[in-house]
This record gives sequence, structure tokens and C-alpha cells, in this order.
Amino acid sequence: MIVTSSRNMSIPIETTTKISDLPVNLVEEILSKVPLKYMRAVRLTCKEWDTLSKSQSFSKMHIDKLRAVKEGESMIITMMDYNLYLMRVVLACNVDPFIECKGKLTCLDKQIKISQVFHCDGLLLCVLKDDYTKVIVWNPYLGQTRSIEESRYYSLRPDGWNKFTYALGYEDKGSSCRGYKLLRFIDKYYNAPIEQFLWYEIYDFDSATWKTLDVTPHWRILFSHETGVSLKGNTYWPALQRNMEEDVLDNHIICFDFTSESFGPLLRLPFDIGDSDYVTLSCVREEKLAVLLTHNEAGPMEFEIWITTKIEAEKVSWSKFLRVEEPDIDPLITADSFFIDEEKKVAMGFEEDYSKTFNIAGEAGYLKKLKLVERLGGDIHCRAKACSYVPSLVQIKQPAAGGKRKHTKMT
Repeated sequence: MIVTSSRNMSIPIETTTKISDLPVNLVEEILSKVPLKYMRAVRLTCKEWDTLSKSQSFSKMHIDKLRAVKEGESMIITMMDYNLYLMRVVLACNVDPFIECKGKLTCLDKQIKISQVFHCDGLLLCVLKDDYTKVIVWNPYLGQTRSIEESRYYSLRPDGWNKFTYALGYEDKGSSCRGYKLLRFIDKYYNAPIEQFLWYEIYDFDSATWKTLDVTPHWRILFSHETGVSLKGNTYWPALQRNMEEDVLDNHIICFDFTSESFGPLLRLPFDIGDSDYVTLSCVREEKLAVLLTHNEAGPMEFEIWITTKIEAEKVSWSKFLRVEEPDIDPLITADSFFIDEEKKVAMGFEEDYSKTFNIAGEAGYLKKLKLVERLGGDIHCRAKACSYVPSLVQIKQPAAGGKRKHTKMT
């Protein structure tokens, strides 16, 4: 800055440009480079940044950069000891694979304990460890949450039975509009038919109401598969015929269609399952399903993975992707969750037994063991579970002010 005196002498004066003095588009460009884990801090810095970070132009710019994942990179959310962590897995060419913990994700302005997490369309459905009266739906990118109180029929659970299965999905309503819904059910099958207990209900975000569904299942979804896999708004679980013996494992999958609010038929898996086998589902780029079969009936522990070539609520076809014979008696990848990279033709996941080891296994004996120690510290007291994650701009619709919880029964 130059100031001219009365004697026509120019006197230079130093000035400092504050970020608030910059054009809005330049501030957007600067803040769009902030990693996802720091966006909450950005919004809490000042009212102007909070407003800017929620604007359509900024959100689109930031989300495009987050989604422009480099080749061989993927983002996952991992639940360890009831906490959520954002992680990056890198399988780039000419670089040794590695996994990086980007930081802990915090919901509701404090660290609540989470017992289950489910991903759908950039939203996380969080089931709380110490509070059975509500669940939280959360968009980590936008920092939006919605607390959903359990229905009054929660008290009907038998003998304090808390083993609900949850799912989050949506109904396409045209013009890029989606109506989100939450499914919750109990299927207590022990000592059937004497001690059977069934309860299916669905929550509609638009109407803020619970509705009881009239379901007579011809299938069983075991509670060990409490977390299904979301694909194109619907949810899939491993399942078996309801009249099968207790020790017969899942040999089918089943889909819940959130548009029709109904389950489809049992869809056969592409293999037979033995007594010591485990079946796990995963989503591939939000386009396909992958199924992991872990078994050791033939002698050495081994696993194989199949992926769908066509997938609908009532029809599926499969193609074998990978088969790996495991060097140890313990599985390389936990039966709780796994991921694949189609191009590199590898499978990825955490080891069993409360491990911080993330394994990458492929053909011809390829195996990389990655130690995850950064920022976690301490021992792991429960097995790690993970889901793929893609940031989104989905706005979580809030209930109308003063609205009351409603419940209707399907007729």
C-alpha cells in the first residue's frame, strides 16, 4: 500500500491480507484442499466458514476432489473397540502397499461408543453400544446427523432380547430424489416353533414414522450377519431356508427392496457350503456384490471369492474372481468384512483375533501383511470390522419441528 504525504513523498506501508479479504471462490479453493477428517474443525472456526462449507459450490468442489481417488487407492471406515476410524488403503504400481489411519471420526460432538456401523450412499447408520433407545444416521462429510428413536414396540422384545438386525436404504423417487428408510427386525429362531419371535418394522425419513411390516419369512438371516451390504439402495444378507437344521450354514443370499418394502426370493450362491465354512458379502464400487467363502474341509485353510455379473432383487449371476490357499491354520481375512481390487486381483481385510494386521492376498502365493499402529495405540479388544466409504452430498432430512413420533401398522 502506498500513501502520499503533503510533500508529495510516497511512503510505503506494509499491510496484511486476511483470509476474510480474499474472494469467496479463492477461499473455497483453499478450504477444498482440507482433508475430510478436519472438515468439522473448519465448520467450527467461524460462522462464515460454516456457511461456506455447506454451500453447493464448495461442497461439489470438495467432494469431487475427495472422489478423485488415485488409481489403486480406496477409503474405508473401520470400527475398532467401538470407535470409528477413517483409513486409506494404497495399492499403487511401483509402490509397496500400505494402509494409513487418517484419524478418528467423532459424532454428536463427543465420542460415543458404536457397536454396529452400516454404510449406504455416503451415510453411516450407527447402532450405539450403551443406548438401545435410538440409532444415529450420520453424514461424516457434511457433519449432519439425525437421531432416530426406537419405536414404542421395542419393549416387546422377548426376555430382554436386544439382537436386532438393521439396514439403511432408499427408494428412488425420480429427478435424483431419494427417500431414505431404516429397516429393523428381530428373528429369534431358537427352539422353533415354540420360542420363535418375529418383528419387522421400517422407518421413513420423510414422514418420520415407524411402520410394522407383515412378514412371514421362509428364510433365516443369522445374527452373525447383523450387518448386511447395501447396493443401489437395497440391502443383501447371506441367508438359508427356514426349515433347515440349526447347524446348516448360509447357502443363499436375500435382498430387501426398500421401494417395495419387501424381501425377495432366496438367491443361490455359486458354491456348496460345509460345516466349517463362513460366508461374507462385500460391495464392489457400488456396482457389484462379492462373496467370500472361507473353508478348511479339504485340509488346508483356503478361501475363494466370487463377484456378480448381474444382480437384481430377484436374480443374480456369478463369476469366480480369486482362490487362495492360506499358509496358516487361521484365516488371512476375517469373516466379518473384506474388500477386493478387481484390477490388481487381490482380496484385503483384517486378520482374525483382535488384530491390527491388514492383509492383502492374491494369486501365486502373493501376501502382504500391513501393520496398523499409527494413532491407534493400545490393544484391540474386539475384532475390527470395516466397510468401504465414498463421501457424498446427501442431505439428511430432519423431522419437522415439534413433530411427534408415530407408528402405523401395515394392513
